[in-house]
Amino acid sequence: MQDRSTQTVEGLHAVANRREFLTGAVKAGIGAVAVDAIAASGANAETAAMQVPLVKVAGVTIPRMIIGCNQIGGWSHGQPNLARATTDYFTLDRTVGFYRDCEKKGLDVCHTYWDQKPLAALKQLWQSGSKMRPYFLGTLESNGGLSKDLLEYHPLWYIHHGNVTDALFRAGKQEQVHDFLKKVHDVLGIPAGISCHNPDCIKYAEDKGWEADLYQTSLYYVTRPQEEIRAKLGAVPLGEPFLDVDRDNMLNVIRQTKKSCLVFKLLAAGRLAGSDDSVEEAFQYTLSRIKKNDAVIVGMWPKFKDELTQDLGFVCKYGQVTG
Repeated sequence: MQDRSTQTVEGLHAVANRREFLTGAVKAGIGAVAVDAIAASGANAETAAMQVPLVKVAGVTIPRMIIGCNQIGGWSHGQPNLARATTDYFTLDRTVGFYRDCEKKGLDVCHTYWDQKPLAALKQLWQSGSKMRPYFLGTLESNGGLSKDLLEYHPLWYIHHGNVTDALFRAGKQEQVHDFLKKVHDVLGIPAGISCHNPDCIKYAEDKGWEADLYQTSLYYVTRPQEEIRAKLGAVPLGEPFLDVDRDNMLNVIRQTKKSCLVFKLLAAGRLAGSDDSVEEAFQYTLSRIKKNDAVIVGMWPKFKDELTQDLGFVCKYGQVTG
């Protein structure tokens, strides 16, 4: 698998374009978390009795944990065989089943990508009465416009693809990201956001007063150019750079903006998933440092462990919104 951080802006464009117990449950179609299931995650009995925390993002009430898609799509961030193993596991039927399991536990928002499998999965789910709500990442098309095909899937938001955001900013073409925001509003009529790995992109958009309704923020700057890493460290890592200082750098920026942030890479693409204690620490650290109107995006692979129950248990334990 090609390291996406090394692709050209044009190549990234191609990849991107493929790619609220009771009253709240009634209003948003979100169920309560099963007590016995959460208890089985290793979280305590107090956690088991909690409901899925809810937040309002860009005018929409959602669970504080969004279903990620990297495992479904095969983006392992450095391990081609792992990418193949996850995509081999996530057949269409298993993808549909996984989304159903998520929805039963109270998760009905998914970050997905524009490709045959996830789109077919969504259609199957809706045909059986599911209320799953997707959103997509994307970019402007080659002609500078946006297709309305996306609206067939009723996305909550359309967010500019993070890898492309980073590359455009680096190339001095950040106005293309600004144009994306304006055209999502004008053409699609839905909230628009910016995803990125470099916190400077968020700072710039905020300073300029861009029309972003929300941000999607990686805790690790994995698209940092090698020359920048070499200047900092005197050497470069083999593969994507996951530097410990990046997490706090992005968390600081997240707290500085009033707009909601969808926070991803809590587990550093699996690098912090070596033990249950490490997973719990990562969730606790992030959820205690983000704003009350922020949510987290978590990708899961339930082949060897019930990651869904465990991760959701930690969100219920550490992510309750009070005050």
